Amino acid sequence: MSSMKATIQIPDDLYRRVKAQAALRGRTIRDVTTELYRRWLGEEEGAGLSQNPTEWLRGWLSAADEAVDAAPPGPSAREELTASRNRLERQ
Repeated sequence: MSSMKATIQIPDDLYRRVKAQAALRGRTIRDVTTELYRRWLGEEEGAGLSQNPTEWLRGWLSAADEAVDAAPPGPSAREELTASRNRLERQ
C-alpha cells in the first residue's frame, strides 16, 4: 500500500491531547488519523461506527477491565473523595 505525506494545521492543545490519548492506547498519530479518515468516508476498515453495538460494548467493557486490572493498589478515587468529604464534614 502506498501512502502520501500531508501537512495539516491543528490547534496545539488539540494535537497534544490526541497525542497523549494515542500514547495511552498504544497507537500512533498516523494510525488515529487514518482511522478517522476512514470513518469519515464510511469505509469498513477501522470504522467502529458500523460495528455491532453488542461487540462495541464488549470492547469497551474489556478495556475497562484492563484499566481496572492495571490500576495501582490502594483506595479508589471515589474512596479518597468520600474520606476527604467526611473529614471536612466533621470539622
